Amino acid sequence: MPAPPKDAPMLAVEALDVFYGRAKILHGVSFTARAGEIVALAGRNGAGKSTTLKAIIGLVAPASGRIDFEGREIAGLAPYRIARLGVGYVPEERRIFTDLTVAENLAVGAREPSDGRAPWSVDRLVALFPNLGRSLRRSAGQLSGGEQQMLTIARTLMGNPRLILVDEPSEGLAPVIVEEMIKALTALKHEKLTLIVSEQNLAFAAAIADSVVLLERGVIRHTGSMAGLMADEKLRMRYLAVS
Repeated sequence: MPAPPKDAPMLAVEALDVFYGRAKILHGVSFTARAGEIVALAGRNGAGKSTTLKAIIGLVAPASGRIDFEGREIAGLAPYRIARLGVGYVPEERRIFTDLTVAENLAVGAREPSDGRAPWSVDRLVALFPNLGRSLRRSAGQLSGGEQQMLTIARTLMGNPRLILVDEPSEGLAPVIVEEMIKALTALKHEKLTLIVSEQNLAFAAAIADSVVLLERGVIRHTGSMAGLMADEKLRMRYLAVS
C-alpha cells in the first residue's frame, strides 16, 4: 500500500452512521485527528461518544461512512486487525486481569512497534505512572480505581500504538488522580501519539485537548479548538449544561 501524503491526518472519520438494532446512534459523524493531537469527544450522556470510539476500533460495525487510519480504510475490519495496525483502545470498563499482577498485565499487552520507534517498556511506564511502579508485584484486583485506570492505559501503551482511543478516563477518579491522569495524557502528546478522548468532564478535557468534537444525540453540533469552546459560554450551556 502506498504511503499516505505527508499532510494527511492520522485518523479521518467521514459521514459515519451507526445503528444499534433499528435505533440510529450516529448520524453522519465526520472529524479528523493529526499526529500528536488530542481530540476530545464531548457531549452529555447518550451523545454517541463511546459508540464513535467503538466504531473506530471495530467493536460496532458502521452502517455507512468511512474510517481511515494513516490513509488506510479500517471500517469493517476486525478489532484485532485494527489493533495490529497501531490503534489502541482503553475502554471505560477497564477490563484488567484482576487475578494477574500489575507486571503480568503489562506483559500481556506487549507488542513490538511496527514503525521503528523505541518501544514502551515497564521502566518508561513507571516514569509515566509512578503509582504502578510501587505495585508491580501486587494483584491488579487490589489496586484502587484510579490505579486500575492507569494500568489499563499502560497496558495499551505496551502494544505500542500510534493512535489511542480513551473512553471516559476521569470518571470516578479522585481529584489527585485526575491531576496525575492529565499529566500522563499530556506527556503522551509530547511522544507524538494521537489521542481521541471521550470525556464528560469538561475541565479535564480542556486541560488536555487541542480540539473538540461536540456531539448531541449522535449528531456533530460543533468542531473546533478546545480553547474556542471554552470561550463560548452559550455553546457550552446549550450542549453541555446538565438540565
